[in-house]
Amino acid sequence: MSPLQIQQGSSKHSAYDLRDPYTEVLERHTLAVIVDNEPGVLARVIGLFAGRGYNIESLTVAETDHQGHLSRITIVTTGTPQVIEQIKAQLGRIVPVHEVHDLTVEGDAVERELALLKVKGKGEARIEALRLAEIFRANVVDSTLESFVFEMTGAPTKIDAFAELMRPLGLCEIARTGVAALSRGTAAC
Repeated sequence: MSPLQIQQGSSKHSAYDLRDPYTEVLERHTLAVIVDNEPGVLARVIGLFAGRGYNIESLTVAETDHQGHLSRITIVTTGTPQVIEQIKAQLGRIVPVHEVHDLTVEGDAVERELALLKVKGKGEARIEALRLAEIFRANVVDSTLESFVFEMTGAPTKIDAFAELMRPLGLCEIARTGVAALSRGTAAC
């Protein structure tokens, strides 16, 4: 995870503050939010982000406990450490939210994403696309004489790398599920 630098508009300095007032480090965090599975909950969670100008890089949601009617929302977001803490605190105050876990700070986590990539090409480009798909362990789930649809599961960075290699070979469409994540070990069991 490489920090990104952003510019701050503040021109006030303190002789005692050793932080650079013009830059703040943005961090990428994966949050797991356990909520009641009822209408409007996702809209309330998304509304929190939209209303405060927070960005969501990835969002997945599904019911995980049918008997308890609970769903798990996995959100990947970026912000300064203060913004991340504010997001977690505000999520925890929403009534149908039961738990908020920051998988980034709670220890090692497994993150995976599913992607479908359509690559259009003939001749050498087609052969190269198949060769790269084999290296990246992408499966061909549809094939015509002029295109392939590859299915790939892996870390988001792996999918990004595969997509970048496919662009010059004819990548014309991509669909991604968003990140699903679980903490490693028995901490949450």
